[in-house]
Amino acid sequence: MTTTWQVLPLPNNFAHLSQKIVFLHRQILMNMSEKVTLLDKTFVKYILSDRIDAEIARLAAEITEEYRNDDPIFLITLNGAVFFAVDLIKKLDFPCRISCVKISSYSGTESTGTINSLIGLNEDVKGKRIVILEDIVDTGRTYQYLYGMLMDAGAKDVRMATMTMKPNAYKADLPVHYVGFNIPNKFVVGRGLDYDGYGRNLPDIYQVDQ
Repeated sequence: MTTTWQVLPLPNNFAHLSQKIVFLHRQILMNMSEKVTLLDKTFVKYILSDRIDAEIARLAAEITEEYRNDDPIFLITLNGAVFFAVDLIKKLDFPCRISCVKISSYSGTESTGTINSLIGLNEDVKGKRIVILEDIVDTGRTYQYLYGMLMDAGAKDVRMATMTMKPNAYKADLPVHYVGFNIPNKFVVGRGLDYDGYGRNLPDIYQVDQ
């Protein structure tokens, strides 16, 4: 008995499907990884993406309750807070405006204590309610700087919403109104948080392995 094999033609989108499979495989490996190495440091997985999504949804509900009848401006601190801001703002069910500033106070894993304004405020905030969106609040120096700048510009009030906060490092006198996670005073990366520019794209939050 002779077996005849029929060779079927490859689908037209075979190359695209192959690329997609490779991409998904890489994503699965990244999600499974308990440790990542960035430059000269190793980080261990600390907060899973699902928990982050749940906390952002909670914060969005609280902010919606407070601002649904107002016309707030959400001030995003570049670059790290973009990830948190996008996830948060798309869950809000009321009209709002968005603006950005770029403030730097970090070098490597340490806060320098010096605030550098790289992209300043270009929005008229007079009489407006402002919500600052941060990926992390540690010493509070950046928050204090922005708060003073906004109030001097005539803002009605200023509140802070942050994905993570280090309460043991916090030195400012201002309240932090919306906090996703209180975390220890250890360096973290992922979900917008970086180590010298690396690690922002990680879907989970990783803590430095010490």
